[in-house]
Amino acid sequence: MKKSRLVMVGNGMAGVRTIEELLKIAPDLYDIAVFGAEPHPNYNRILLSPVLAGEQTLDEIVLNDWDWYTDNHIRLHAGKKVVKVDRVKRVVHSEDGTEEEYDRLLICTGSNPFMLPIPGKDLEGVIAYRDIADTNAMIAASTTHKKAVVIGGGLLGLEAANGLMLRGMDVTVVHVMPWLMERQLDDVAGKLLQKSLEARGLKFMLGAQTQELIGDEDGGKAGRVSAIRFKDGSQLDTDLVVMAVGIRPNTQLAESMRLHCNKGIVVNDTMQTVTDARIYSVGECAAHRGIAYGLVAPLFEQAKVAANHLAQFGIGRYSGSLTSTKLKVTGIDLFSAGDFHGGDGCEEIVMSDPFGGVYKKLVIKDDKLVGACLYGDTVDGSYYFKLLRDGRSISGIRDRLMFGESNLGDAGHEGHNKAATMADDAEVCGCNGVCKGTIVKAIREKGLFTLDEVRKHTKASGGCGSCTGLVEQILMFTAGGDYSATPKLKAMCACTDHGHQAVRNTIRDSKLLSIAEVYSVMEWKTPNGCASCRPAVNYYLISTWPKQAKDDPQSRFINERSHANIQKDGTYSVIPRMWGGETSASELRRIADAVDKYKIPTVKVTGGQRIDLLGVKKEDLKAVWNDIGMPSGHAYAKALRTVKTCVGSEWCRMGTQDSTQMGKDLERAMWRMYAPHKVKFAVSGCPRNCAESGIKDVGIIGVDSGWEMYIAGNGGIKTEVAHFFTKLKTAAEVLEYTGAFCELYRQEGWYLERTVHYVNRVGLDYVKKKILEDHAGRKALWEQLQFALDGEPDPWFDLKEAAVDIRQFAAVSVV
Repeated sequence: MKKSRLVMVGNGMAGVRTIEELLKIAPDLYDIAVFGAEPHPNYNRILLSPVLAGEQTLDEIVLNDWDWYTDNHIRLHAGKKVVKVDRVKRVVHSEDGTEEEYDRLLICTGSNPFMLPIPGKDLEGVIAYRDIADTNAMIAASTTHKKAVVIGGGLLGLEAANGLMLRGMDVTVVHVMPWLMERQLDDVAGKLLQKSLEARGLKFMLGAQTQELIGDEDGGKAGRVSAIRFKDGSQLDTDLVVMAVGIRPNTQLAESMRLHCNKGIVVNDTMQTVTDARIYSVGECAAHRGIAYGLVAPLFEQAKVAANHLAQFGIGRYSGSLTSTKLKVTGIDLFSAGDFHGGDGCEEIVMSDPFGGVYKKLVIKDDKLVGACLYGDTVDGSYYFKLLRDGRSISGIRDRLMFGESNLGDAGHEGHNKAATMADDAEVCGCNGVCKGTIVKAIREKGLFTLDEVRKHTKASGGCGSCTGLVEQILMFTAGGDYSATPKLKAMCACTDHGHQAVRNTIRDSKLLSIAEVYSVMEWKTPNGCASCRPAVNYYLISTWPKQAKDDPQSRFINERSHANIQKDGTYSVIPRMWGGETSASELRRIADAVDKYKIPTVKVTGGQRIDLLGVKKEDLKAVWNDIGMPSGHAYAKALRTVKTCVGSEWCRMGTQDSTQMGKDLERAMWRMYAPHKVKFAVSGCPRNCAESGIKDVGIIGVDSGWEMYIAGNGGIKTEVAHFFTKLKTAAEVLEYTGAFCELYRQEGWYLERTVHYVNRVGLDYVKKKILEDHAGRKALWEQLQFALDGEPDPWFDLKEAAVDIRQFAAVSVV
């Protein structure tokens, strides 16, 4: 029997949820094709802000990976924008000529960001914040520019501002209204939010009306945005402008098809367009009873109804949604629902604790809860929303209403009591419409133990993440599980169900010496692995069995195969090693000669006290290495990068110890050390700490009695101060303790896990026990590291021993 043809235009959250629901109830009914304008699989748009902030990667926010489409026999046309639909012949046309015929068409084109119609809106550096491309543009801008202005003090604008600030930019939020997030918060909560964000470093201009954007002039033409001018005549310098002032339903395609549009693509209660019954629409582009919804929960309700009718069951109806907003703005919990502003005929119950960061306002009318606004403590948000939605009288519980559902009886207001006293039909995850009973059933029937497992089986906490704490409480109450163990059980990648620790253990216990053995013994789903797991497995092999397991250079990242950092224009960066940041006239002359000889455009002093040659052609790399005659700085590798030093007691009148010599000794002892991630050391000659030892993977500070050792610092996007570890008397002890800690990290760290995350995972007490208390174990670790590094080749000069493929450096001729 020939299947009916379903084509979906749009590959976003609402549309793919419709397909997911359809596959559950009618998996074999349709031949499905999907067009997506972005060159990505379906991802969680809500989590773009953590990507901008550097807290998550793009891979981590993908909801349905490429394999999902293949496994469900869905033809995905990614990166192909649909430009025409012939409703007579029922054919969809994309801009590259791809065509798909349909029997049913699902339009999920979402929304477009609104750009203020002001002079300068088309300048370079003026962008919206809506998708992955916008996120990447902001990340790129943050690496080269310092000042940013975000226009819009709503959720999206604040998340953009926070992310850019964490990327190191000086950020000002411009908002025309008198307080932030006026659609979700009242003035008190909005001002509390502003105060909290100002304490973190954000700046605000409220009540400011933007008049125009000013560009710097380049040859008489406006180039990049350089300032924003307001209606009062004042202006503010900036290098980047992000507009986050709202969205508009994307109805361009629908209008070209002559579908009826009014505030969106007009649909009926079955999510069919009122113009053509063969065509359905869900999501931000659809207008139902005059409303186009922008929150996830209503869109997923629409998806269920649309799937029901596409499956030919014909029983579902969408009657609209009463919405609540439960959000986490830069880590601050917020909730609002109903008429939380109040007004004539309304009463307000207010609890305010500005010092504790908690504010609650309940609005009552005719003995019914009609609105709620919560700041800081939103645990009872779902309970208030249920009262509001059901319209029940609160006269009997009014005196206790402010203290939440768990205080209506004798239970205390604690997390586990909250989870225990919730009714099974109480909604936990508003984004995905998941109630407590569904979560509890999944935990018990499937033996779930971790937050990731609950999210995978129920989707709870898979949207905005604001319900994560409540899901954790339910998990603890139901299973008694340690949800904090989630990372230990998370699969390494889609090629396997095994986590990093399981792979490390199997390699050690079964003495596996090759990637092929690992994939065979552990029954990898994908025979050859992928770009995520191959580098990790390769590292685990060579760190577990040095001198026995063979390094596979082709399983390393491109930089480690080329032994230089590739730049955005395709050229490379060469950073030679300078022991402890010290150099000589001879080295500087050789560098200068190489710069002239190979026409290297940029020479830069790095933060690690070395010299960076930027713009080296790939075919010149070998010759540049040879001419400068200095060891590889491993600036491209997951390895020991730099040992930063101050001049110490040799020159500085404040110095108590010879930090330069100590730094050189450390670097010479460990400079060929590969690790789960990059590693940086610093040695300061006195407590003034000029070498910034307090934010390095290992920091050594000279004191009168010897040395202080600090570990697991990080000076990246999120600065982490190193932990004080121990006091040492001699240089030999510094080498031994540092080497032992590094070897412990090499043997136990997960690939791409920095030392700060490794120590946070296993605990500082554990590391102290292994290094400080187990003297024999410490010495053994130091010896194991020396054994592993003995004879390790320098890839810039020992090309054969380092298995460097020299064919990659051949000049490419252009015909």
